[in-house]
Amino acid sequence: MNSLVRIHTQDETQLFADEKESLLLKQLAAFPSLIIALSGGADSAYLAWAAHRAMGEHALSVTALSPSYSAHDRAVVEKFVRQLGLRHEYIETREMENPNYRANAADRCYFCKDELFAALDVIAAERGFAAVAYGVNADDTLDFRPGHRAASEHRVLTPLLGAGLHKAEIRQLSQRAGLPTWDRPASACLASRLPYGTEVTPERLALVERGEAALRELGFRQFRVRLHEKLARIEIAPEEMPRAMSPQMAAAISARLKAAGFTYVALDLEGYRQGSLNESLAR
Repeated sequence: MNSLVRIHTQDETQLFADEKESLLLKQLAAFPSLIIALSGGADSAYLAWAAHRAMGEHALSVTALSPSYSAHDRAVVEKFVRQLGLRHEYIETREMENPNYRANAADRCYFCKDELFAALDVIAAERGFAAVAYGVNADDTLDFRPGHRAASEHRVLTPLLGAGLHKAEIRQLSQRAGLPTWDRPASACLASRLPYGTEVTPERLALVERGEAALRELGFRQFRVRLHEKLARIEIAPEEMPRAMSPQMAAAISARLKAAGFTYVALDLEGYRQGSLNESLAR
């Protein structure tokens, strides 16, 4: 074996993550005040915790409410901020009023994030906050992220990315900090379940939300309900697929999703994968 090649032990991996966390906290403490966009996912939750630890009451976490934000995600956020005692507020965003957002082209996320950061910019200006930050991490740069362009245009800070933190490290550090979000499955807005070109409407978003709530009630953890007209294409994590494909569970899934409003129900044999609707862009 090449003498320059070596395997990092678990202790060494933890050391690297510790160093990045120290850098993150140091960078956050350098700001007199900060607004953090908190969606409730593992990344934004960890950033909100870090900002609270570094800055105390000078850090304000803000969650945007709109038809694309599920009631389940809101419940997760409410539990999280209550448990940690974070300074937190809700705002309403109006991306649904933007025809460019509703058109649901490949850059839909740009218009959503542009609306969000514009609203946070107003709060920052009115209350004298030094900056706005959100929880993009080092792995996110490998995926198609039009929302990151909006962040750049609004000069939103990216502390996790600046510290070089990857998703696995964020989960590891979140677990050590006792955050309930440390192993939360990847979460994205409900609009991400609609294929590009399918108009984003409150009715379609509500249909997807009902379908995913049904799967959650059946005990599934990592999944997506992709909407194709009246067909629900269900993606479920590989480790949960055997349970989903049993005759009894398949019948239960079909019945629950039809009751939610779908006409047809299909199980995607490739299983859950993040950003699967971007596959059409590659083709």
